[in-house]
Amino acid sequence: MNETITPASAWNARLSERPAPTDAEWRRLRRAVREYTPALAFYGALKLIGFASFMWLLDSAGNYRTKNPRFGGGAHPWDVLATWDGWWYQQIAVHGYHPELVRIPGATGMITLEGNSAAFFPLYPALIRLASEVTGLGSYGAGLLVSVLASFAAALGIYAVAAHLLDNRAGLAAAGLWAVWPGSGVEWAVYSDSLFVALAAWACHAVLTRRWLTAGLLTCAAGLNRPTAAALIAAVALGALFALRDRRDGTLRPLAAMVMAPLGLLAYLGWVGHRMGDYGGYFKLQSGAWAHEWDYGRQTLDVLTSIPVGKTTYLFAWPFADLISVCVVLLGFALLPLLIRLRPPAVLVVYTVLTVALVLGSQQIFSNVSRYLLPLFPLFLPLAAALRRLSLAHQFTLLGIAALASGSYAGYALFELGVP
Repeated sequence: MNETITPASAWNARLSERPAPTDAEWRRLRRAVREYTPALAFYGALKLIGFASFMWLLDSAGNYRTKNPRFGGGAHPWDVLATWDGWWYQQIAVHGYHPELVRIPGATGMITLEGNSAAFFPLYPALIRLASEVTGLGSYGAGLLVSVLASFAAALGIYAVAAHLLDNRAGLAAAGLWAVWPGSGVEWAVYSDSLFVALAAWACHAVLTRRWLTAGLLTCAAGLNRPTAAALIAAVALGALFALRDRRDGTLRPLAAMVMAPLGLLAYLGWVGHRMGDYGGYFKLQSGAWAHEWDYGRQTLDVLTSIPVGKTTYLFAWPFADLISVCVVLLGFALLPLLIRLRPPAVLVVYTVLTVALVLGSQQIFSNVSRYLLPLFPLFLPLAAALRRLSLAHQFTLLGIAALASGSYAGYALFELGVP
């Protein structure tokens, strides 16, 4: 039998051929651009207002120059965007990890271990390194690039969730609230918060639209970014269980989402424990080096019962920043029943409640709580439902004022005080 052998050059030519986009694909692209561009512009404009007030406050204060470049200082105001956690993420991106449990000689009290890079999850520094190699930027510039892009991805995810459950006007308001929420100063800094919220928002949207493999993959990635991904894992798993119970999407895809969701978190904690020779090593490091540990909410209760702020007994008390965090906690408690009244899907309620429990049930620097509660984007829904009744101009004016306040608070609480 005669066979015709196709030359390698012909195969390469065929493989390089790409079919032209169809009219339907172009229509979908144009529709997506028309839908998502206003949300990106709305978020970006509000974020620029807050960021400008933040940088103006730092520049006018000027005391960042007197501080250690690793701890809230630098030669320029923008250098503070890569201090504290940002310094650690850059070290990981450049030098990798060094997991270990090393006791501080003669240490007493709560801080008994030397801090090291294992306390910081790997996805964000990996993206910093990738961005640096692709763009040629240093770790600082690459970290900012990743955070800014992730913040816009998070804004789109929050918009998509709110628009799916309410309408596009509510989605626009929700994206704007993401720009001005207390703690939003880290969205455009070398911090992993924007990346986590982007992954969480789109994972929840994937559950809402029953794209189970996407939900499982995004949740797995979130587990490689922050430990509070445990709340998202539980929420996605519960949503998958409901789908299995109702026999809506077959068996394989929801089951695959349940299996995939915890892999990232378990893999990192297991790797750190293996390298340390102690499979509880991550939690021992957090407790012994950073005084972060599960305390069943004792510290939170201590703070909340210390109002008005005066002679406080809790650890690391900065009255103004702590008072703002107390207000954020109380706001969250007020918004939670309003969220439940909207009867959102279980994935959003479980994710929100468990995130609140993980944050408030742990001992930490309380002035950071407003940042740790930043992932609670489902709480934007009742506010967005109210704001959608306003005209776009009134929405922007109201949220613009909030952006000025949020940026000013970020400049004071996150860096002026030297809070990590």
